[in-house]
Amino acid sequence: MYLLDTNHCSRIIFGDSHLIQQLQLHSEVGIATSVVVCGELLYMAAKSERSATNIQQVRAFLDTIDIYPVNLSISQVYGNLKGKLVNAFGPKEKAQRRSFTLQTIGFGDNDLWIAATAIHYNLTVVSTDNDFRRIQQVETLVVESWLFG
Repeated sequence: MYLLDTNHCSRIIFGDSHLIQQLQLHSEVGIATSVVVCGELLYMAAKSERSATNIQQVRAFLDTIDIYPVNLSISQVYGNLKGKLVNAFGPKEKAQRRSFTLQTIGFGDNDLWIAATAIHYNLTVVSTDNDFRRIQQVETLVVESWLFG
């Protein structure tokens, strides 16, 4: 089962023919996204110049795929994952850790929620974001992109 990230969803929504073909090729295995991606897509549409049209397109796309919610089990994976990333990439001194955030070293919380969902359900993340590749350094996570073949 595939878990699409925002970058792939948005390109599908706006008609990237290669990604639409990939979506059709992989549909038998199952295509889903995270409720976090839904929020990102709806935010992108809401802030656009054609917000009403874009929101309608996003909703139409979301009606065609499964959506994984965030739940207690996923939040436990998220907390564990975030701790591993801080230990691997964060400062070693306790005093520096108090004011440290993962955003400082390029990790976004939304991508951690998406990764936690994929880890919990053993899904393949489909994305071009480097966050997911870096997460693979501390946790087993399958990542691929449909943009480059």
